[in-house]
Amino acid sequence: GAWTSSSYYCSYFCCVEDKSNFSLGRAGSPRAQSFEATEQRYLWWCNDEWRRKVRKMMYCASCGIAGVDDVKLKKCTACYLVRYCSVECQKNHRPQHKKECKKRAAELRDEILFKQPESRDLGDCPICCIPLPIDPSKSMLIACCSKFICKGCCHASEVRELEGNLQPKCPFCRHPRTNNNEERERNTLMVKRAEANDPVALYQMGGKRHQEGDYDGAFQYWTKSAALGHTGAHFNLSIMYGEGQGVEENEKKEVYHLEEA
Repeated sequence: GAWTSSSYYCSYFCCVEDKSNFSLGRAGSPRAQSFEATEQRYLWWCNDEWRRKVRKMMYCASCGIAGVDDVKLKKCTACYLVRYCSVECQKNHRPQHKKECKKRAAELRDEILFKQPESRDLGDCPICCIPLPIDPSKSMLIACCSKFICKGCCHASEVRELEGNLQPKCPFCRHPRTNNNEERERNTLMVKRAEANDPVALYQMGGKRHQEGDYDGAFQYWTKSAALGHTGAHFNLSIMYGEGQGVEENEKKEVYHLEEA
């Protein structure tokens, strides 16, 4: 972190030019004043507490090796405060880092839980890109692609088809619709989407199994859907763990899935 004869560093610890080619000019000149101000900022940066935290991210916390081209440092995935060059270094440093890691991981968890989300869990309508309304009656799930479409886009698609005398199709993926055995076809398409590990389809299939009283099947579908990030599946799993439906009551898992939802 000291000045060298060949490198000049800015206040953000970046080598910007060769110091040997840096001319200060006469005393009191704007260029000399700029150099002195930069040097003061650099010295302040070296002594600042944040500077020490940044150094943790530049070197392995266990062996101290610097992260260069041939040495890739990986962050601690729990706290993101330190880096390690290998799994062995991470294991060796665990006793010293454990307390700090747990504290920071809890802080990060609280930040995620109490942070205002940017949008609702269903996201935006994939056609008009407007956030889907909270009222579920103002949007609909399309079975062929497992997409929630706002009623406005569905209505616009129907008007276009009526005016052009066109075959009814999905407003998003353009899959043809048929009126014969519509519910049966809907179930077939939903099963295909579930087999493709679509989180929305897995969630819907879990709901059908739950209505039929098949709690084991519902648990399996919702577990897969929750693993893919579906918030509704997390919420339903929390209820199952809380009430013991198809699984043993587990307060810890109930709270976990509630927090994820």
